[in-house]
Amino acid sequence: MCGIVGLFLKDKSLEPELGALLSEMLVSLTDRGPDSAGIAIYDSGAAGRGKITIQSSAPKVDFEGLEAELGKKIGAKVASIVKSTHAVLDVPADKLEEARAAIGELRPNVRLMGAGEAIEIYKETGLPADVVKRFDLARMSGSHGIGHTRMATESAVTTLGAHPFSTGPDQCLVHNGSLSNHNNLRRELIRDGMRFETENDTEVAAAYLSSKIAHGQNLGEALQSSLNDLDGFFTFVVGTKNGFGVVRDPIACKPAVMAETDQYVAFGSEYRALANLPGIEEARVWEPEPSTVYFWEH
Repeated sequence: MCGIVGLFLKDKSLEPELGALLSEMLVSLTDRGPDSAGIAIYDSGAAGRGKITIQSSAPKVDFEGLEAELGKKIGAKVASIVKSTHAVLDVPADKLEEARAAIGELRPNVRLMGAGEAIEIYKETGLPADVVKRFDLARMSGSHGIGHTRMATESAVTTLGAHPFSTGPDQCLVHNGSLSNHNNLRRELIRDGMRFETENDTEVAAAYLSSKIAHGQNLGEALQSSLNDLDGFFTFVVGTKNGFGVVRDPIACKPAVMAETDQYVAFGSEYRALANLPGIEEARVWEPEPSTVYFWEH
């Protein structure tokens, strides 16, 4: 049992409140998953710049001097913002892949949370309220975001095992459920060039979507393909640079509820996650159908 939230803003005037709204939604589902929590936030970013979110169990050691060393390594200006065990590195967009490789050489103990032009990911073990406070998530702004609070069933309770999982540029996924064919899929995806850092079935789902998108499908098509290729019980909420999508397996036994107004589209594992959103009283509220892809894009 886990808790999922998602919020896609149509009204730009709400963007300064995105972090606060998502944080409250996530904390409301604490009893669905007290092991770990995480949030992915998307904003418009700066033209020509990219972001890399990294995590370290020894941030004072790993983050000190990294800006200068990485900048020298890739031959470009690098800036960083440190939040507890995470840091967001700002690099030229055309240097993202080079910078990722360089970080692995310069700081082999650092773990990559996500990279792209718009995405930042923060996740750690602990209660949602503690994770939200630790990274000051309530003060963040953005256009859309997704979050997850986890009750581990198939793999260890670790930072890397927490959601969201990001396996492609500006892509991430959160999941409630369990996949039965993830080991076979992992082997196929490794042959296709995907890399994995955990044994978590959700990382396989994220990599599956990234692989489909890399082979020319859009997010909606990739989610539709997942209904044929993934076995098990699942509700996925996914994010891309401009988009937000939801899909449930054909049985749809995992709880889910959505709401839409002129200002936003919201998702929660339970209605209580949506109850305090602005204008929820006038929202269209529904349970997403099984085997149906829902997708919005800016």
